[in-house]
Amino acid sequence: MPKLADDLSMTRNTRLNSLTPSKIRAFDEKASKIPGIIKLTIGEPDLNTPEHVKEAAIADINANDSHYAPQAGKPELRQAISDYLKRSLNVDYDPTSEICVTVGATGALNDVFMTILNPGDKILVPTPVWALYFQLIKLTGAIPVQIDTSKDGFVLTPEHLEKVLLNEGKGAKAIILTDPSNPTGRVYPSDTLKKLAEIIKKYQLFSITDEIYGELVYEDNVHHSLSEYIPERNILISGLSKAYAMTGWRLGYIAGPKEIMASICKINAFLVTSVTDNVQAAAIEALNNGKNDPIKARKIYEERLKFMKSGLEKLGFEMSTPQGAFYIFAKIPDSFGTDDEAFANELATKAKVGVTPGRYFGKGGQGYVRLSYASSTENLKEALRRIEKYVENI
Repeated sequence: MPKLADDLSMTRNTRLNSLTPSKIRAFDEKASKIPGIIKLTIGEPDLNTPEHVKEAAIADINANDSHYAPQAGKPELRQAISDYLKRSLNVDYDPTSEICVTVGATGALNDVFMTILNPGDKILVPTPVWALYFQLIKLTGAIPVQIDTSKDGFVLTPEHLEKVLLNEGKGAKAIILTDPSNPTGRVYPSDTLKKLAEIIKKYQLFSITDEIYGELVYEDNVHHSLSEYIPERNILISGLSKAYAMTGWRLGYIAGPKEIMASICKINAFLVTSVTDNVQAAAIEALNNGKNDPIKARKIYEERLKFMKSGLEKLGFEMSTPQGAFYIFAKIPDSFGTDDEAFANELATKAKVGVTPGRYFGKGGQGYVRLSYASSTENLKEALRRIEKYVENI
């Protein structure tokens, strides 16, 4: 095996020195080594990709669709995305100039950050939040300014946003909002989004919305988007990973004003050239003919949410009611203190249930743990039984 030459040992992008590997993934890998553990650590649907979607990809392969696709995505897919956004959010995006197909929502985030952020720029990040945001932002040389929303029920209020913009976030260039939220499952009401939009416009910010869980909203809650209120400022990111159980297919997309989308599509082309042909064929089928697929998934997840929420609350866990996505962000019982990392480690080793420490999601997460109910119902029942036994024994 080759060893890097000594004189090259420090020859690398120095920004990498400030980045750390994902603690969420590291904790999951450690937990995975415990025999018999039930993992509620990763946002990975246990459901299968719908059959008609898989068949579309197979048919595309058999048709020898194996050449370079258009760099912004196949025209049929961009049209399908445009149609989907119109019927789901009543927003209009030109498929030829305002939509770009990406390698997952993570690829979309990278495209957007690399396009709009320069070294030293500030971007506001309401927390707790999916921690990869911080690393991708830092990779551009920009500065993530965390906004702790834990005292506001994990929903950024307009008053809090304006206070930050007048203080530590003064001069910020952009804000990113995850709705529905990972890890809290909270959903932003339309009146809150309208007021946030007014402040974003007042302070001349870009807004970036990560709406990957937009199809997974429960009970009487409705998913809305900042694109409904400030389409001239908002860059919408989404994909098929969660609602269609297609995490491994890596299909995401970006929609925004054509002036900024031209640059975003340019970055996307530099990074990936184009998205895999048969994956795009599957996505076309999902968006055009799979309207009921997310509805079926939503019913399953909603039942699991009710079961897990009821069981955890009986054991002394507190939470702001999850309204979407497939996570519960629960405050650990007072008798266990506030060290969520220690609690998660003990729960993994002694009860053989894997949950993710809340501190990994940024400010406001300490004392909480995230549980994913995207696991099977059987696993969730057994996990709750083990948690109950552990808590009661302690």
